[in-house]
Amino acid sequence: MVTRYDVRLLHKKEVAERTLEFTLEKPPGFEYRAGQFGDIVLPASTGLDESHNKHGFSFASAPFEDTLRMATLMRPSKFKQAAAQVPDGTVVGLLALWGSFTLHKNADIPAVFITSGIGITPVRGIIAQATHEQARHNITLIYANASRAQTAYHEEFVHLAARNPHFRYVPVFTRTQGPLTAEALQSQVSELPTAIVYLSGAKSTIASMSALALQAGADEDQLRTEEFEGY
Repeated sequence: MVTRYDVRLLHKKEVAERTLEFTLEKPPGFEYRAGQFGDIVLPASTGLDESHNKHGFSFASAPFEDTLRMATLMRPSKFKQAAAQVPDGTVVGLLALWGSFTLHKNADIPAVFITSGIGITPVRGIIAQATHEQARHNITLIYANASRAQTAYHEEFVHLAARNPHFRYVPVFTRTQGPLTAEALQSQVSELPTAIVYLSGAKSTIASMSALALQAGADEDQLRTEEFEGY
């Protein structure tokens, strides 16, 4: 069931190059699972009509946290340019809830997340929640970007890996390390053939990462994907 909430935009900040995060107040009683998503609806004051004032975003926040966080790669779209100019404290609409890109229940099956760029948003919430709950899942995150500056939430993942003995963070900076390869995946994730593999991001990201995962030995029936629209 989709419900509309009116919430305040608390603040905006850049979490990587050209990547803007929006922090919203969390409606009383609002419940969701890490990895799900909702729509932000901009107010009439932006001048946008109904064909341009709404956009879907995965929650980068985790359910245990007190606010809702969403992030986007900034592009010259009408929505994103207007959203960047909305003043802090403005009431915006939130339509929720959708999505099944959530951590599997069986903790005996390893979880491997492979993504790049803005595809990290649902992953951040999932791993933060798993760490908070002290989940037993063995989780590996392979996060490939051109440089450290383009790697959203890098310091948070370093901190989470230090706190969570079941979580391993493998950043790949392709500008200096070269592209992510199937051979590199095999060497970093020995349990790939038995893991559930999560892929999120733009259609092109999912296509390239799924090809790499399969070449590295992942089970095609164990791939779970979340494709972002508008990229």
